[in-house]
Amino acid sequence: MSNPAEPKTDTIAETDNYLAWKADEPDGETTYHLELNNVTMHFFTEEWVEFLELARALVKEADRR
Repeated sequence: MSNPAEPKTDTIAETDNYLAWKADEPDGETTYHLELNNVTMHFFTEEWVEFLELARALVKEADRR
């Protein structure tokens, strides 16, 4: 049986070495997490949106080179 105090987690994307996942917290907040080898980065929704903007800009720049 699940504990209502535990967040509900879902994997967003995953490779052999990296993992992106989100957690729907009991307080209603959604948090996002990137596991990059031995580093884990945690984001609130607003931070995640800004990070995605950065990632998209990086992809655009890489495509131009």
